Formats: sequence, C-alpha cells, structure tokens
Amino acid sequence: MTSLKINNLSELSSVSQKLIQAFGNKKVITFKGQMGAGKTTLIKAICEELGVKQTISSPTFSIVNEYLSSSGKKIYHFDFYRINKISEAYDMGYEEYFYSDAYCFIEWPEKIQELMPADVLTVNISVKDGLRVVEF
Repeated sequence: MTSLKINNLSELSSVSQKLIQAFGNKKVITFKGQMGAGKTTLIKAICEELGVKQTISSPTFSIVNEYLSSSGKKIYHFDFYRINKISEAYDMGYEEYFYSDAYCFIEWPEKIQELMPADVLTVNISVKDGLRVVEF
C-alpha cells in the first residue's frame, strides 16, 4: 500500500499525478473517508490533471456529474451519500457508467458495495495530526 501525505493544497497536483499513474488500466476508482476528509477536493485535482476544463463540483444532489478530459474522454464523478436504497443505483443505470471504459470516481462506495466491479482501486483519505493521508 502506498501512503502519501498532503500538507497543503499546493501538493494536490503532485499527489493527483501519482494517483493517476497508480490507476493503470483501472477505470473505477473509489474514494473512502469521513465527511470532510477531502474526497471531492482530491477528485477535483485529479480531473484537473486529466485536463477537465469544466467546473468540477460535488454531485451530492445529482448523484453523478459528467466531465470531459482534454483528450475528449468522459469522466464520471459519483456521490452516493444521499441514496437510501440500492435500487436507486439500479434505477440510474449504474452499469452503463461502471462498464463504459470511462473513469468513474466514486464517493461513498460503501452505499453500493455489492455493485462494485471486481477490478476497483480504492483510495482511502484520512486526517491525522492535521494532515490529509492518502492511501491506495
């Protein structure tokens, strides 16, 4: 397991680059951490490194946001915090996203754990002594 510490926001770019390298061929990336740990902020930095020019924001109410990378590839950003039943993920057609060969960055994956593809990279974010720790 790799562990990276983020002392301040200026280090997000470097951490994002290292994470993108760690993705390899994996397209579904889950982000776990307590509320306020920095999941959305890290996903925003990763999207910026992938060349997204659109506004990147939390899909808390929409559940999914779609972005385009600089190479024209789609990136999906999910936030499953507000779903109450697994059927809500079925209703939104999660399979079309997860098996699309587009990056899928997922916050609160534990809400739909049973739907996760087998080949997922999990990024854990925690706060320790005032620092953000990213492990994958």
